[in-house]
Amino acid sequence: MEVEVKLRLPDSTNFARLNSILSPFHLKTLNQHNLFFDSDSATLSSQRAVLRCRFFNQDSRCVLSLKAKPVLINGVSRVEEDEEDVDPLIGRECVADPSKLSSIESRILNRCKEEYGIGGEMKFVCLGGFENVREVYEWRGLKLEVDETKYSFGVCYELECETSDPETVKKELEEFLKENEIDYKYSEMSKFAVFRSGKLPQ
Repeated sequence: MEVEVKLRLPDSTNFARLNSILSPFHLKTLNQHNLFFDSDSATLSSQRAVLRCRFFNQDSRCVLSLKAKPVLINGVSRVEEDEEDVDPLIGRECVADPSKLSSIESRILNRCKEEYGIGGEMKFVCLGGFENVREVYEWRGLKLEVDETKYSFGVCYELECETSDPETVKKELEEFLKENEIDYKYSEMSKFAVFRSGKLPQ
């Protein structure tokens, strides 16, 4: 179970201000390209599951993930998540030809077949995706991720923090943002949900 605090920043001004304040705590920048797959009959989506292929920093790494049963309430996200690394070249081949997903050795793709019934005549299709630039910070013992997510229909900004104590961390982050006059809202949709909706959250 992945548990995260997710706070949405309303615009580039608040995003830039947050990054500036956090700059002494910067660890790394990750350029992520996220692509999503389902069956041609939306088998995963109909069961509240998401299959994602994420490429990092010009294909230096590729991670396949399966997320299921997401719940996002009051800025706290809980989702079942399974991840594994795959060869980036194989990942790109699967993007170009999603039918190849059925033939590669993968624990996650086996789960898609066994738990969700994707296999046989049911074909994988690529749903498309989006790019994300993630600034990672080490702040007060927490790993903060500040995201600039670039969709075809606009840009979103978000502060995330994975934690086993979301209510305490959420309170600490809210106090920090208010002290520094940074506007925010609780995120109400996952990045994938925003992507599938085709419009930015209000």
